Formats: sequence, C-alpha cells, structure tokens
Amino acid sequence: MAQALDLLTANDRRGEYPPSLYAAETALPTAMPALEGSARADVAIIGAGFTGLSAALHLAERGYDVAVLDAQRAGWGASGRNGGQVGSGQRVDQEQLEARHGLQTAKRLWEIGEESKNLVRELIARHGIECQPAQGIIHADHRAKEVAHSHAYADRLHEVYGYEHVRKLDRDELRSMVNSPAYHGGSIDTDAFSLQPLAYALGLARAAEKAGVRIYEQSRVREVVRGTGVTLKTRKGEITADHVIVACNGYLGDLVPEVAARVMPINNFIIATEKLGERQAAEVMNTEAAVADSKFVINYFRMSHDRRMVFGGGENYGYRFPADIKRFVQKPMLEIFPQLKDTRVEYGWGGTLAITMKRMPFFSRTGANILTCSGYSGQGVGMATLAGKLAAEAIAGQSEKFDVMASLPTPGFPGGSRLRQPLLVLAMSWYALRDRL
Repeated sequence: MAQALDLLTANDRRGEYPPSLYAAETALPTAMPALEGSARADVAIIGAGFTGLSAALHLAERGYDVAVLDAQRAGWGASGRNGGQVGSGQRVDQEQLEARHGLQTAKRLWEIGEESKNLVRELIARHGIECQPAQGIIHADHRAKEVAHSHAYADRLHEVYGYEHVRKLDRDELRSMVNSPAYHGGSIDTDAFSLQPLAYALGLARAAEKAGVRIYEQSRVREVVRGTGVTLKTRKGEITADHVIVACNGYLGDLVPEVAARVMPINNFIIATEKLGERQAAEVMNTEAAVADSKFVINYFRMSHDRRMVFGGGENYGYRFPADIKRFVQKPMLEIFPQLKDTRVEYGWGGTLAITMKRMPFFSRTGANILTCSGYSGQGVGMATLAGKLAAEAIAGQSEKFDVMASLPTPGFPGGSRLRQPLLVLAMSWYALRDRL
C-alpha cells in the first residue's frame, strides 16, 4: 500500500543528495557524523532543512546548546530540491485570509509573510551565502478571465496593505518577458525573489555550525520519548533535551501522529535544460524574474544564472517518483515553451513537500516542550526559514508570532494519515481536470 512507503528511502539513495542541477553546481560538504551513544542538549531539532537549520542558528545565537538530527543529509529534503521562490505574504492570498480570519488577522499574517521574505535576505547578507538570488516573481494567468482578478488584487495590496511592489501586466508586456502563448496577463512582484535552494540550505548549515550547533547526519529519529525532558532515539544513540522542535515537513512519516493527521506529503518534480545560448535564452525569457502560473497543478520556472530553463511541474498521484522524471516534466514545459522542443534536458529530480487542508503552515505545541512547524504548501523557502526563528523565539519565551500562526485552524484530513494518499489521488485528478477545462 502507498501509505507503507518510507518516503525517506523510497525514491532516493541513503545518504546521497539527489542528482539535481543544484547538487551538480554546489560544493557539497563532507558528511557529518551520525549520533552515537548518549548525548544531551538544551534543544534538539529533528530535521536539517530550512526550519531546523534556521531554528538552530537563532537558538545558538541566543546561547543555547543545540543539536540537529537528520535522517539523511543537511538540506537533503525539499529544502534542497524546490523551485527557490521567495514570495510575498502567505501561500494563501489575502482575500481568502480576510474571509477566513477577518481583516485584522489577515494584515498580521501579511506582516509575518513579509518578515519571512526579509529574513531570508538578511541571512544571505549576514552570512555571505552565495545562492544566486534573482529579483522578481511573475504571476502568469493561464485563462483570460483570471487577469481582471489579478489586476484587482494588485490594487488591493496597494490600497489596503500599502504594498507598492506589485505591477499589473497585460498580455503583451507579459509576452515580452515570458515568450509563451499560454498566458493572458498577470502581475509582477518586484520585491519577491528566487534563489538556489540547496546552496542557501547549506549556507544556513555552515552558519549554524559556526555558531556552535551540532549537526548529526544519517541519524533518523525512530522514537520520541516524552517527559520532563524529551529523549530522541536513533538506531545508534539517543539525545535528551529540555525542548524539541519537529521540523520534518513531508518526510515526517508517522513519527508525530498529531502532525501526520494534518499534513499530507506530496511529490513535485523539476528539470533543467542544457545551457541555452544568450540569444535563445532571451527569446524564451527576457527577465531574471521567476514565474508561477495560475494552474492548481502549478507550473513554476525561471532562467538560471547560466541560462538553463529550470522548470517545475507535472501531476503525480502516488509517492513513487516517475521512472523518467525528465520526460515527465518535459511535457508541461513544452506546453508552455514549444520552442524548446529540440533542447536537451540534462537534469531531472523530484522531492517531497507537504500541504495542509487550508494551505497554511501548521504550527503547534505538542505537549509542554515540543514545537512543530510544517505543511508550508509550496511557500517553504521564506516561511520555513521564519518558522525556525519563531520556534527559537518561543523557546526563549517570546511566543507572540509563533502563537499567531499556531492559532490558525488546521483541520485534519478525513481518515487521518491512513486515507491521505487516496484523497490526494482524488483531489489531484479533479484539479488537473479543472486546469484543462
């Protein structure tokens, strides 16, 4: 059964980064040792992705003794495999948040989202992380009737939220930037940006280590023993801490059942073409901005710093990766850019992220001394980084922003973790059909 798949090992080689463009162009670090024997820490963190590394760094800078345990490698999961887009606000647009929570809370959530974007910039600058940041994210509407709403939303962000960085795009201007017949208009957020995510994650890991954090790789937590302190048990050792942060997102499995019932893993896939000539690249995309389109089964893409088309998309209803990821994602790429039909695809990789029913991240306190943050639903670069900082602040006694996020209702999936995969098949099938109609 699909639920029995171990997502930490089902699609990847143990202890190895996937063969992505990111891994090929990044200086990969020597593996850090596994946890062996008994150890102690003020705070133990499960997961060395954006959330866990950010939490570790911010806690260490406050003087805490911090240990991070990862079942694979630092930055190995979705943090090192995603599209690298750092958007404004939250994953859910402000109009939906206003309808759910009222204008005052929606404004607070907008501010938190903006803080996440600014935090990523600040960490890159402060720690000298070389991760190819590129300014701008374009929202591209794949239906003509959607453009009016995109333009009205840009007006609302300006008028209600004081956000002046979104500019409306008509079909012709968008086509001058993204040379595809698929889009009818949209908007560009000039304060949003994209980056190379694996390089950013490994930069956070280096900064955390420099601050005194212990990172244990290939140290899968198999049991969480709760009590006055919390003990995390691995195959070769155990660590006891006053506080624990669970920062695993799509690779959590059933380790923390309260989270597993509310967070659903889904797979996503990316390809990167061969390097394009300067003229060809400009004829495909005449902008450094990244793009995310309006489909529910979203296409997202950008031109890399060395002029490769890096394209994410494709529908996948199970937890096994396709046998040929390159071909799998090439199909939607050619629907957007038919002029790339003779362009060789050099890299193809997949990863597992996590979504929630409401598409907002799930923050929670699981007992007095366990915090969890996950379910970023495709906006994890900024929000996961901020989640780590907010968890660190909460442990230090400043929990206001963590509690704002934790107060958002996050319903469980019907049937809990047992029925998540069948529900995923039904939902993805329906929305994929709707995208085509």
